[in-house]
Amino acid sequence: MFRRILAVLGGLFFGVVTITIVEKLGHYFFPRPVGMNENDMEALKQYVETAPIMALLFVILGYAMGALIAGFSATKIAGDSKKIYAIICGVIFLLQGIYMMYILPTPIWFWVLGIAVWGLVLVGHTLALNKRNNKRNNKI
Repeated sequence: MFRRILAVLGGLFFGVVTITIVEKLGHYFFPRPVGMNENDMEALKQYVETAPIMALLFVILGYAMGALIAGFSATKIAGDSKKIYAIICGVIFLLQGIYMMYILPTPIWFWVLGIAVWGLVLVGHTLALNKRNNKRNNKI
């Protein structure tokens, strides 16, 4: 039971770390306006409305990589082949993403991609299983 809970928490942790790294990289290439307060929701809304498409794509890329890593790490930590741990991570991230897209004025393409990328938790799950199966086959 503890390992299952740890699998979900670990998946969420590694997913958040991945998203943060990719988004920070995006802010490096596409910096926010000088003097913008990151905690001011109105300033953030104005920025999102005028942000370059590539800046928004870094957010989507962060979501995609976060989903992949979350699914992979949740499956590895759980130590079994059940998809449920990856799916729980994906659903939690999906709900958080929908909330953020709702409160910020994001374009429709961002909504479509922002929802679709969370299916990558299942790709991460599959990669974790394939890596485990490859190790077993190499020992034979």
